[in-house]
Amino acid sequence: MRHPDPGTIAGTASPEGVLFLHGIARRSASLARMERAFQAQGYATLNLDYPARTAALADLAALVAPAMAAFAARVSHVHVVTHSMGGLVARALLTRQRPDNLGRVVMLAPPNGGSEVADRLHGMAAYRRFFGPAGAELTTRRDASLAALLGTVDYPLGVIAGDRTLYPVESWLMLPRPNDGRVSVQRTRVAGMSAHVTLHTSHSLMMWNTRVIREALHFVQNGRFLGPDARTPEECP
Repeated sequence: MRHPDPGTIAGTASPEGVLFLHGIARRSASLARMERAFQAQGYATLNLDYPARTAALADLAALVAPAMAAFAARVSHVHVVTHSMGGLVARALLTRQRPDNLGRVVMLAPPNGGSEVADRLHGMAAYRRFFGPAGAELTTRRDASLAALLGTVDYPLGVIAGDRTLYPVESWLMLPRPNDGRVSVQRTRVAGMSAHVTLHTSHSLMMWNTRVIREALHFVQNGRFLGPDARTPEECP
């Protein structure tokens, strides 16, 4: 692990830390394999459970903020790794309450530009009951208040997208290709990101994918992806 200057707290060397934020229909256990990989490299970790299906993005960010602040106070740098909607929670969180020692951010399959699946389904009662207030904020049509909440990406951000699906109906009928069954590759991108890579994995399983974990670790450690298909923002179509 390449961390020549980990910093100190109260005169004692402190580790670098990683905050993990899961997706809307997930729990912290969904990121457990990735968390263990970071722990094996010497990182302190905070893998939070939060009520992703019962609150809006602003409220979720407010719920997570105290835990992040306490964690940031005991590590030299706090990095953030997210899956799916967790990326939007992170953006809202970092817009509102960014720690001074923020490191790098990695987002797995984030709906940065929303999802056409949410466009099609958010008007259905069953969708609203299951995905709650945040689910309605995952559409591609965003008002000024949501745009302000998500803020500007002005921190080191690496985005990992997938181009395989476990949901052929949604993939073929609702989403532009390529996509991961929930989010199109194009809509994972966001202005200000540092790097982007598309891997052959699906939305639901990518956080257990060995290549995804390796790329996430490499970005946190080095600020870039391994490639060979990794791209800078300027190289993205």
